[in-house]
Amino acid sequence: MRYALLIYASEQDWANQSEEQAQTQFQDYMAFTKDIVDRGIMRSGEALQPTATATTVRVRDGETLSTDGPFAETKEQLGGFYVVEAKDLDEAIEIATRIPDVRGGSIEVRPVMEMDMPS
Repeated sequence: MRYALLIYASEQDWANQSEEQAQTQFQDYMAFTKDIVDRGIMRSGEALQPTATATTVRVRDGETLSTDGPFAETKEQLGGFYVVEAKDLDEAIEIATRIPDVRGGSIEVRPVMEMDMPS
C-alpha cells in the first residue's frame, strides 16, 4: 500500500538555522532519500516552497476566491512529502521516524486512496 508521509516543520526554525545546521539537515535528507530509493519503496517526493509563495483557492457560490498564503496560522507548515510503498501502517510509521524533521516537527502518515483512473 502507498502512504503519503507529510512533513510539517517550523519555517521560522528552518530560516534561523546556521549554515552548518542547514547543511547537516540537507545531508540527513539526502541519506534518507537514498535509503528509500535503494530499498525500492520511494514512489515520489518533493520539497515545497515556503508558505509565503502559496495561494489558497476557494469557490463559493460560483465565485473564485484566491488569497495569498495558507488558510490557517500554525506553528508548523507543510514543507514537503514522500510517497512510499509499505506493507502496512506499522512499516510506514517506521519509515516516517527516520525523516529528519521528525525530530523538531511532525510527520503525518496517511494512506493513499487507490482509485481506478479512466483510460
